[in-house]
Amino acid sequence: MSGQKTSSFLVSAAIFLLLEVAALVLLHSRSTAQNIWFNRASHRTMAFLWGGGEALRTQFKMEELNEELQAENARLQERLRAYELREQAQEEQDHVAAGASSIYRYIPATVVKMSRNQVHNYIILNKGSEDGVQPQSGIISDRGVVGIVEAVDKHYAYGLTLMNPEMSVGARLGSSEQVAPLSWDGVGTARAVVRDLPPHYNNVPGDTVRTSGFSIFFPPDIPIGVTGDSRLVDGSTRQVDVLLFQDFSTLRYVTVVQNLARTEITALEAEGEGDR
Repeated sequence: MSGQKTSSFLVSAAIFLLLEVAALVLLHSRSTAQNIWFNRASHRTMAFLWGGGEALRTQFKMEELNEELQAENARLQERLRAYELREQAQEEQDHVAAGASSIYRYIPATVVKMSRNQVHNYIILNKGSEDGVQPQSGIISDRGVVGIVEAVDKHYAYGLTLMNPEMSVGARLGSSEQVAPLSWDGVGTARAVVRDLPPHYNNVPGDTVRTSGFSIFFPPDIPIGVTGDSRLVDGSTRQVDVLLFQDFSTLRYVTVVQNLARTEITALEAEGEGDR
């Protein structure tokens, strides 16, 4: 009987020890799993925070880069537009030279200096006698009449602009074919006035004003501007406002127009005046 109790005790003790060992193993296993889970969770959190910070830095960098690209794009567009305008002007002038009249020679030039805020405004160009520029040549742009060359040296030319009361241009108004002198209105950089029109002249605002061709300076049909309001002056003549296509505040590239027959025409006029 005592032996049976001892045997049962030993079996119970062995089972208890096995259960304890199993519990310890299970606890250790669970602790390791918990450590792994916590480690993974912390890694995910750190990765999220680091990733968010990096994404934020990248976003700021992208915005900064985008602003730089926009600024560069604006600069390129400005340069491209200037190039296109100059190319267009040259093509139009070449077309006029080839198709409209062979007596005109065209010399591209760049404005070196130009006054805009004086009563008698002037212009200086980077082309002179060595480039073929001569006094009494017209100056135009791709947007209209600019002025007349008054004097030249080897490398530069000096001229009066349309923003000068001493200069006027023979102008033809719209479909009416009415011709009258056009000159600066003395106020703005893009406004002129056609004077000495008949009092009964029926002005149509928005009509295109072009050069008449009755001049030794400019070829015919160069667009100058569009008509605006009109008014009677002293009850005897009509005056029409003109909005110029060329705004002198933005002028940079021009073309000198040389009438190859100017000397012959001038001599013929002088001879005719002398015979009177």
